[in-house]
Amino acid sequence: MTKTLISVAVSAALFSSIAAAGGFNFKPINGSAAEEMWTGEAPWKIPQGFSQSIVKDETDLNIYDGGRDDWHDMNTVNETGKKTGRFMYTTHEVRGEPEGGAVSAHSFKTGETVVLAQDPGYDAVDGILWTPWGTLLFAEEKTGGRLFEIELNADMMSGTVHDRPAVGRIAHEGIGVDAEGNIYVVDEFRGQREGYGGGVYKFVPNSHGDLSSGDLYVLATSEQDGTGQGVWLGPINPADARNSGTDFGGHGYNRPEDVQVIGNTLYVAVTEGIYVNGSQTFDGRVIAVNLATMMVTDFVKPGVNVPVEIGRPGDANFQTGFDNPDNLAKSPDRRLVIVEDNVPSDIWFAEDTDGDGVADSVELFASLSDYGAEGTGIYFNPKKSNTLYVNIQHSKEEDGDGTWAIKKGGLGNDD
Repeated sequence: MTKTLISVAVSAALFSSIAAAGGFNFKPINGSAAEEMWTGEAPWKIPQGFSQSIVKDETDLNIYDGGRDDWHDMNTVNETGKKTGRFMYTTHEVRGEPEGGAVSAHSFKTGETVVLAQDPGYDAVDGILWTPWGTLLFAEEKTGGRLFEIELNADMMSGTVHDRPAVGRIAHEGIGVDAEGNIYVVDEFRGQREGYGGGVYKFVPNSHGDLSSGDLYVLATSEQDGTGQGVWLGPINPADARNSGTDFGGHGYNRPEDVQVIGNTLYVAVTEGIYVNGSQTFDGRVIAVNLATMMVTDFVKPGVNVPVEIGRPGDANFQTGFDNPDNLAKSPDRRLVIVEDNVPSDIWFAEDTDGDGVADSVELFASLSDYGAEGTGIYFNPKKSNTLYVNIQHSKEEDGDGTWAIKKGGLGNDD
C-alpha cells in the first residue's frame, strides 16, 4: 500500500499542542515507543506527569495455567448503585481452550480477583458493558457469537448468566447503550471485502432494561464508503444478523470492532480501511454516527486529520501515525479515547470542538513498548477520573497479561 505524508502543519499541531481542557490534561508524547524502551515494570511510554502501575495480572488469578496467557481483553466497572466503581469486570478472549472463555471480577477495596462467569461453551469472550439498569453484558467475538447478561448478586462478584439471542448472533466485540436503553453492537467481519456482514446494529428492546425481546436494525448509508446520510433498516433476523443485515441493505465495514456512545453520538472503531484491488487504501478509521440527524462521518482517518503511520521507530523513514484503531472509551471530559491493535500499540485522544462529526484534534497520549502485545480494554472508572485503565494482551513477558493503571501524577517517560 502506498502511504503519503500528512501536512507538516497538522503534524506540528498534533505533537505540540496541549490536550483539551478537562480532568485529564496532558502534553502529547513525542512519538510512538521503540521496542528498545520495553521493561516489564514500565511498558507504556507516557507523558511527563503521569505514572503507571499494575492493577491485576496473571499472578492474581491465572485462569489458564501451563504457560497459557489469560488474554485480558475489555474492562468495565459497576457504574451505578451504592458501590459504584468498586469492582472491575474483565473479559478473557481465549479461543479453543477446554475451560472455555471467562469473565473475571476484581475488588479495588480488597484486591481479590475471581472468576465471575466461565463455561466450556464460551469462546472468544470479548466485549463487556455495564448497563444503566445495573447488569453486566458480555459477548463472543466469533461467527454466530452470543451476547449474555449477568444479574449480579449482592457481593457483586457472582451472579446469574442469561443468553440474550434477540440482540443478535454475530461476531460481537463492542457493546454500547444510549440514554433510551437501546443497545448498539457490531459484526467484527470484513464486510466490504467479503461482500456481506461487517454491520453496525441497533437493538430496541420492547421494554426498557429487558433484553429478552425487541427489534434489531442495521445501519445503511447513502455513500458507498459507509458515510453520508444514515438510516436504520429492519427489523432484521437476529438469529442470522450478518446475512439478514446485508439482505436488508446494511453497509458492510471492514472489521468494526468497538463502539462508544458519548452524548448523542455513536462512535465505531473500524480496524481496517476500504480495499481496492486487494489492498487497503488506508489503515482503519473511526466513524461517528449522529444519533439525532443520522449523519455518518469519518471522525478520525489517517491522512485526513491524523498522520499516516510509516514503518516503526528506528526505521529511516519512520513516522508516528494512526493505524488499526480497535478499542474505544470515553474520557472524563467526554473526549473519545482510541487504542490501536497494532505494533506499536498507541493510545489517542480525539475531540470534535465544532460539532461537525470530524475530530479537530487527535492527540497521542501513550504507546506500548511491548512489541509482542497490544493494548486493549481502555476504560475510565467514573469514580477515578485521573486514571486510565488499559489491558496488555499476549505480552512477550511470561504471564505478562494484565490490567494497568496510567494515572495523572508521577514522572512519566517521554524522552
